[in-house]
Amino acid sequence: MPLTTFGAIMGFAAEMAGKTAEIYKALVQKAKDSTLKEVLQILSVEEGKNYALMGKTRRENVTEMILEPVAGLHQEDYEIDLKVWDQMEDADLLKGALILEERGKKFFRDASSKVPLPEVTRIFRKIAQKKEENLAKLQSLRLRVSLENG
Repeated sequence: MPLTTFGAIMGFAAEMAGKTAEIYKALVQKAKDSTLKEVLQILSVEEGKNYALMGKTRRENVTEMILEPVAGLHQEDYEIDLKVWDQMEDADLLKGALILEERGKKFFRDASSKVPLPEVTRIFRKIAQKKEENLAKLQSLRLRVSLENG
């Protein structure tokens, strides 16, 4: 489904952040490694804040959202089907977190170049940058987990 309006983009961004926060909460419960558990908890809280920020941004920019069409964003490009099973190992949890952060980075980076509202563009770029930082943390944690298990 094309995301052709500001409202559709903000709705999708909020939905994505909310679902991601819930997935992280589930991953926290499955993690055995204390560092991984802590990082996943931080990511869960961060996504909860992103969810609230998307709602606030949408409300504050409601007048502009009617006037500005958007092209080139498609919901399917950012959807993932990540399942959480009872018997997941820490390496699987870490892989899932990497997938979530990469998807979020891609969406917010792509959307920041499409949304013609400077304040929203700034917010999206800031989130994409944070996702990049999270990916670096997760990659270093991935190396540590693989060394401990290898």
